[in-house]
Amino acid sequence: MDRGSEVFVDRADAGRQLGERLRYLRDPDAAADLVVLGLPRGGVQVAAEVAAALDAPLDVILVRKLGVPSMPELAMGAIGEGGVRIVLPETVRRAGVTPEAFDDVERRERAELQRRAERFRGDRPRIPLAGRTAIVVDDGIATGSTARAACQVARAQGAARVVLAVPVAPADWVRALSDAADEFVALITPPQLQAIGMWYSDFSQSSDDEVVTTLRSAIQR
Repeated sequence: MDRGSEVFVDRADAGRQLGERLRYLRDPDAAADLVVLGLPRGGVQVAAEVAAALDAPLDVILVRKLGVPSMPELAMGAIGEGGVRIVLPETVRRAGVTPEAFDDVERRERAELQRRAERFRGDRPRIPLAGRTAIVVDDGIATGSTARAACQVARAQGAARVVLAVPVAPADWVRALSDAADEFVALITPPQLQAIGMWYSDFSQSSDDEVVTTLRSAIQR
């Protein structure tokens, strides 16, 4: 689709639209086996609307991008709970990142991963995924390294099926991530993605407090 044919107002709007697209998963015999997992921070707001549409529980799935030291926005890999570690060797090579520099970035991001787990869940345990369908949700996909790590975390926690669902993704995302999930759903796949935020009228950064509030509201629901 060309830009302008489908632009999301904000993450909640994108989540409502994505939830409508995913309603086919609400099989009465299987609905109890669904768990929606949002990638903090922005993906949690999208995931909350998906969870509401599917009447499914909501949890966070925690991963961290490993950014190139000189260009933090450029992913050279990602890490996740349970020791999951994704490395993009071509990016590491091209950026000239040494093993020591890589380890420094990973050490910092693992500390942040732990901080977020404590901040977002508090003393609540993770929702069990064993034998269930995990719907991994983010507000968009760029390189896919974070989404891949999230799917691997879900599988490591015993998910029987993994669905990766996003409002916007690159045109070739299914091919690039074909081994990451069992099913892929994107509302729009523009031929030139550029920046995810271009497809939202409001793409302001989400805060930790917003994530905590969203999760608490989902529990109360």
